[in-house]
Amino acid sequence: MSALDGSIVIIALPAIFRGIDLDPLAPHNIGFLLWMIMGYRLVQAVAVTTLGRLGDIYGRVRIYNAGFAVFTIASILLSFDPFHASGAAVWLIAWRLLQALGGSMLTGNSAAILTDAFPADRRGFALGLNQVAALAGQLTGLVLGGLLAAWDWRAVFWVNVPIGLFFTVWAYRKLRDTGERHPGRIDWWGNGLFALGLGAILIAITMGLQPYGGHTMGWTSPAVILLLSVGVASLAGFVGVEMRVAEPMVDLDLFRIRAFSAGNIAALCASLAQGGLQFVLIIWLQGIWLPLHGYDYADTPLWDGIFLLPLTIGFFISGPLTGALSDRFGARVFATIGMVLFGSSFVGLLLLPIVFPYWAFALLIALNGIGTGMFAAPNTASIMGSVPARYRGVASGMRATFQNSGTALSIGVFFSLIIVGISERLPATMSVGLQQQGVPADIATRVADLPPVTSLFSAMLGSNPIEQLLRGTGILDTLDPAQQQHLTGGEFFPQLLSGPFHQGLVIVFVASIALSLCAATASALRGPRSADGDHGVRRGVTKDLVQVPDRTV
Repeated sequence: MSALDGSIVIIALPAIFRGIDLDPLAPHNIGFLLWMIMGYRLVQAVAVTTLGRLGDIYGRVRIYNAGFAVFTIASILLSFDPFHASGAAVWLIAWRLLQALGGSMLTGNSAAILTDAFPADRRGFALGLNQVAALAGQLTGLVLGGLLAAWDWRAVFWVNVPIGLFFTVWAYRKLRDTGERHPGRIDWWGNGLFALGLGAILIAITMGLQPYGGHTMGWTSPAVILLLSVGVASLAGFVGVEMRVAEPMVDLDLFRIRAFSAGNIAALCASLAQGGLQFVLIIWLQGIWLPLHGYDYADTPLWDGIFLLPLTIGFFISGPLTGALSDRFGARVFATIGMVLFGSSFVGLLLLPIVFPYWAFALLIALNGIGTGMFAAPNTASIMGSVPARYRGVASGMRATFQNSGTALSIGVFFSLIIVGISERLPATMSVGLQQQGVPADIATRVADLPPVTSLFSAMLGSNPIEQLLRGTGILDTLDPAQQQHLTGGEFFPQLLSGPFHQGLVIVFVASIALSLCAATASALRGPRSADGDHGVRRGVTKDLVQVPDRTV
């Protein structure tokens, strides 16, 4: 449910914007679009470690159960938006942040609850199913969002309500806390600096994607530079605080555990490589491939989800299977091979033409899903099994933080790289294309100066911006019917966008290949398989080990 809501809104954004009557092409509305996407990721990235720590102190099941209730309440409030246009967008963004907090209470403790409940020889299978549930929700949201949005945009929030109500009651009645509980104090300074640092960086990314002055993006904006500086300084201060306080939010000595540090580095690199992929594929399909194959813009969100199903199927096949096998043979081989296959899929996607044969695309995204499944469950089992029992809540939160932070950063980086690629060629290409259809040169140049990020999000929202832009100039009615039909049809804008978009796509996929290799290397260096919690480190962690001579480091 938590993962599903991170993606279901992405597909439903065209219906949401139409439903609240918000113009996605207006420059000042780009911020609303970005915050609907990034706000959820921001809260999840910032909150999960703290909520995992609270689970260690007050009980993991207690925090997990409360997450169901918070998530359900936020879903109800989201579906009753009383405002219009920008006011409605602010309402949705605000309650999405609360919804993300509830989701963080779930994801920050779920892996720790399963690690407590299952013995070491079954843990990989259990965590594999948990990973499958998470990614299945994320990918199923792409299909479900298209189906529900075709009915009513509010339905993408209604779908959570009966599930949330049932499982809120079920969790309070059935779940029992079998893990250790260690009362302690909250590291408020550490929590504050971490939230400020990561939050400032992710806010800066959302601002950096928007035009500033005469620039296509806002990375030179003083506000962005200030936020990035504050973010880096706060995270540096966070590390200093954690090294000195008696009960840190994040015990940095955990990173002395080889399997823990290598697994989290691999997870971060994998998330950076994959997090923005979903958005790239949505733009590729909804903005270019589907319109060029005769699909109406209004139907592209639904078909986008359907054509991405091989990605889900690949993960469904490999996730539980490799999770179970890793219980017997260890995580290193499966996780490393998974990242190699994952990177190989990007090589294949890099070689595809922009108007590809679907069978080749389907095979490559299925390979991507298989590689992700082979990596996710064994890597999670390795991370969770490497720490002593009392640290499982914070370890679960830290794992989720690395994953969510990587995803959020990846979205910003992928968008930035594609915008750079588009901005170099799209204005000139659009101006020439418009003039060839009878649009006067001065008007064609003015329309072609549309910020590249607006063109990108128009493609993502499955809309053709040309008609709206030309109608605003009054020139469209002066053209002959054949020219009007061509300019406002389903092929003109995708054909203009395809070349510049492919240039950005090459940059993105090369970056993903490099990150996949980094993840595979980190995974291979995690060390041999070891018994549960066998990795001793100094300070707080060492004293938690069972003092048996052949197991104590």
